[in-house]
Amino acid sequence: MSQFVDSDDTTPLLGDDACSDDSRDEDYKSRWRSIRVMYFTMFLSSVGFTIVITSLWPYLQRIDESVNASFLGWVVAAYSLGQMLASPIFGLWSNHRQRREPLVCSILINLSANIYYAYAYLPKDNNKFHILLSRAFVGFGAGNVAVVRSYVAGATSLKERTSAMANMSACQALGFILGPALQACLSFIGEHGVAVKFIDLQLNMYTAPALLAAAFGVINILLVVFLLREHRVDERGKHLRAINYTSEDGDYLHEEAEESIDQVAVLTSNILFFIVMFIFAVFETIATPLSMDMFAWTRKQAVLYNGIIICCIGFESILVFLVVKVASQRVGDRPVLLAGLAIIFCGFFILLPWGNHYPKIQWADIKNHSLVTQMSAATLGSNSSLEPTGCPFQQTWCQYTPAIHLAQFISSDILIGIGYPACNVMSYTLYSKILGPKPQGVYMGWLTASGSGARTLGPVFVSQVYTILGPRWAFSLICGMMVGSIILLAALYHRLIAFSIRHGRTEE
Repeated sequence: MSQFVDSDDTTPLLGDDACSDDSRDEDYKSRWRSIRVMYFTMFLSSVGFTIVITSLWPYLQRIDESVNASFLGWVVAAYSLGQMLASPIFGLWSNHRQRREPLVCSILINLSANIYYAYAYLPKDNNKFHILLSRAFVGFGAGNVAVVRSYVAGATSLKERTSAMANMSACQALGFILGPALQACLSFIGEHGVAVKFIDLQLNMYTAPALLAAAFGVINILLVVFLLREHRVDERGKHLRAINYTSEDGDYLHEEAEESIDQVAVLTSNILFFIVMFIFAVFETIATPLSMDMFAWTRKQAVLYNGIIICCIGFESILVFLVVKVASQRVGDRPVLLAGLAIIFCGFFILLPWGNHYPKIQWADIKNHSLVTQMSAATLGSNSSLEPTGCPFQQTWCQYTPAIHLAQFISSDILIGIGYPACNVMSYTLYSKILGPKPQGVYMGWLTASGSGARTLGPVFVSQVYTILGPRWAFSLICGMMVGSIILLAALYHRLIAFSIRHGRTEE
């Protein structure tokens, strides 16, 4: 790595990566205050997504009986589709105007969409489509991630950037933890909850998380309005004027503006980021249906247990970010990315079904005209509150595919919880370094759009393949994708270097 004198390698998780002299400078203090607002914005964006993810499937089942697992894929994908469309727009906006404008606008959209989600049960029909639309608008508001990433990339030196990106990812992971944790806490409200008649609201385990996310949005807007300031530094850490102004260091910036970005490296980074986000979207989408099918968990159990599991993965991710900051300084960004991809491959390989134990099937008391079935139906009729559990008989693979053991599920969670955060932070850290000192709003918009595209296609892919063919086919295809991504990274390893290293201004 290039050696500069603008930052301290031993920075704590949210520390200010600069020397003590700089820390007394007001611009420096304001810059890191603003960066921390971006950390918090990323945190709240993550909370806004994960706070409902474990209860989304049971909520759909409760308010619309016509829903199936395939539609769940579309609902999860709607969030990412909205984000994919919004990211380039907000990124372009941030290149030409103050970042405060697209941030406030996007958070308002997100806040309104969460309120819409909480009231999606009110219409008399087509409730599942109201859920779909609300999640799409929540995702559209989350397009501000491109603005957040471009701001942090432009406000940090090359030396500071890996640490700052790791800090931001740690905040994202913390949101990833607290979202399901809050959902798990709110699950004790129950499915019926409390009726708030004067606003015609049913406050329960499904609507309360969305309303809490909306309240977080109000806090975020206040922080952006009152604390965020425009800042920009060059790759050496020298403070420049805001990104929308011409710097006094005109000759230096003009020289850098004339130097070209390696578009092959840009494309490769986008593809790798797409694959990483696709894989994780598959994992987070299938976790609840898979656990209900394989372990015969009820809806409430699935929400609670998966919330706890995801919470633990989030804590694990924060530890990984701390390790990544140190490891990238010692061995570089690319080896860490390669190791992360290999670990994710192992996580999905472990998840492949094996053995002679098969999942419990729901069909035993259904659609059989025997006397036994009639007696069973009478029993169920007298106890209609009994919730059917196990693998639905409509999924024919349940009859011949071995069950996935809980130990496999937990082991896979642990490995993916190590590999995904390492790949995530290294993907856009490398990307920001490849882009160099140029305004990164649009480029970050495209990176976010590629990740959102992956989160759109991933849930649709896994819900269709899982429903029709089962986990063996679904996870085998994922393993194949991981092998392809490792080969791609190895083939273009020499191109994924920082802008300043490529143009000979610093040494690797």
